[in-house]
Amino acid sequence: MKLPMTLGGLMVAAGLFATSAHADKLDDIISSGTLRCAVVLDFPPMGSRDESNNPVGFDVDYCNDLAAALGVDAEIVETPFPERIPALMSGRVDVGVASTSDTLERAKTVGFSVPYFAFENVVTSNEESGINSFDDMKGKTVGATAGTFEAIALQAQVEEWGEGEFRPYQSQADVFLALSQGQIDATVSTSTVAQANVKSGNFPGISVVGKAPFDIDYVALFTNREEYGFINYLNLFVSQQVRTGRYEELYAKWVGGELPDLSAAGVTR
Repeated sequence: MKLPMTLGGLMVAAGLFATSAHADKLDDIISSGTLRCAVVLDFPPMGSRDESNNPVGFDVDYCNDLAAALGVDAEIVETPFPERIPALMSGRVDVGVASTSDTLERAKTVGFSVPYFAFENVVTSNEESGINSFDDMKGKTVGATAGTFEAIALQAQVEEWGEGEFRPYQSQADVFLALSQGQIDATVSTSTVAQANVKSGNFPGISVVGKAPFDIDYVALFTNREEYGFINYLNLFVSQQVRTGRYEELYAKWVGGELPDLSAAGVTR
């Protein structure tokens, strides 16, 4: 009697394990027919809205490409910078395609793919501030979008200088409006954002004046950290985007200029 009971127990356990193994986010997304992407839409050229209020930008196209690869429809979920990770944790989205820096602190909460984009940071100043370089910001009032890589680095620099003031803002539009109106003297942002806002003509009296001495900001796709199958799929997808030339095509379409290398110097992955 013991042998059949043991075999029966093993069969039940194996069945439970198999059910658990297959009930993952990758399968759920394919079964649902929809991929919900968190995308920041006040961050041109990565994400914004066109004249018809439709989402457009590098991250929007990247989400659409990922959905197409999965064979499902893409749903763009507009998500401000501070709400990117909460949107995932609350179940509102499946993946973040939201120019999110792959910091070790964030990796305690979410699972990151390999980098899909890389940003350089520059200084943009109010032309009446007298700021013509990064060092000129010392003692001035500066600001950036709360929770971003550049905001964290800039606030730390102000604290290290021991003078001046750092002001956080909820969106890039808020930062550049404050800069144009003289509420802050300068900001640090990605070069893509800075050039887009200067060229837009929506924020008169501002200029890009030089690079910020911050590390290159590598950004990655993110999902729930325990979803290893989906994370592996995202890694392969990013690799395919590069290998097929799609990454280069999207960069030329939305940004232009020299294509950033997605590999950190001296690091093998």
